[in-house]
Amino acid sequence: MKNFINISDLSSKELRAIIDEAKIRKLNRKNFNKSAPDKDKPFEGKSMAMIFEKPSTRTRMSFDIAVKQLGGSTIILNPEGIHYGKGNETLKDTAKVLTEYVDVVMLRTSSHKNLEEFGKHLEIPIINGLSDQSHPCQIMSDILTFEEKMGPIEGKTISWLGDGNNNMSNSLIEAAGKFGFKLKIGCPKKYEPSKKIINWAKKNKVELLVTKKPEEAVKDSDCIMTDKWISMNDKVNEKIKKKHLKNYQVNKGLMSKAKNNAIFMHCLPVGRGEEVTNEVIDGKQSVVWLQALNRVHAQKSIIKWCLN
Repeated sequence: MKNFINISDLSSKELRAIIDEAKIRKLNRKNFNKSAPDKDKPFEGKSMAMIFEKPSTRTRMSFDIAVKQLGGSTIILNPEGIHYGKGNETLKDTAKVLTEYVDVVMLRTSSHKNLEEFGKHLEIPIINGLSDQSHPCQIMSDILTFEEKMGPIEGKTISWLGDGNNNMSNSLIEAAGKFGFKLKIGCPKKYEPSKKIINWAKKNKVELLVTKKPEEAVKDSDCIMTDKWISMNDKVNEKIKKKHLKNYQVNKGLMSKAKNNAIFMHCLPVGRGEEVTNEVIDGKQSVVWLQALNRVHAQKSIIKWCLN
């Protein structure tokens, strides 16, 4: 049994195999209807339970469609509607029950500890649909998207602007170590990556630059990425945080500092006019809608890897 919780948990070889299979499966679906199953239906007769502690559009839709394309079915569970660590039922007991009912669990949670605790008691795979510490499925989709547009990511330069200490930046740092790309993070000192992830990066020889200068972060970059300045359940003074991050907005001026053919990525939902201008997100360099589509294809490959 294999879980997909953090990118750092897998070897470079395993991660590359997931990306390469996603490319093949996407190619083989040319001219298929959106929810039509793949010819081999590797998930036929199987089901996935999806638990959402947090609101979701892309994660909910992309996993549901991914499972349909693999030939299986999904059951969506909301914590307020089930015995999920409450009503005298522990997370352990809920996990034991789900083990009897389904073949894999996807959890989108505010607490990474919930993910680890739940996974510890499951006898089936668990996939991290998002936690406060990491967002591995999104980053795998981003790598798939990058390679579709720009070729192999190894040796390329990726830039991250904004909050350098969130789930996306954590998973991106791990991916830089596993896929061998250079990562430059532009953020205020207050929002630098945690010591824990920096130490992991040093230990794994990640080519990482953390700078307070946004222009330095994007210089000669192949791809510029950002995220909402205020994430769901972000317990901060929104006005102050936005003031600290205003110089890290991705706009036409910053995009011009990157390579001429650089692309722009955003995991969505987007704060238009805050972390990115309309001119950039709706412009020719933006690949955000392809990113959203590729969640389906990356996650199909992740599900299949978990069950192999």
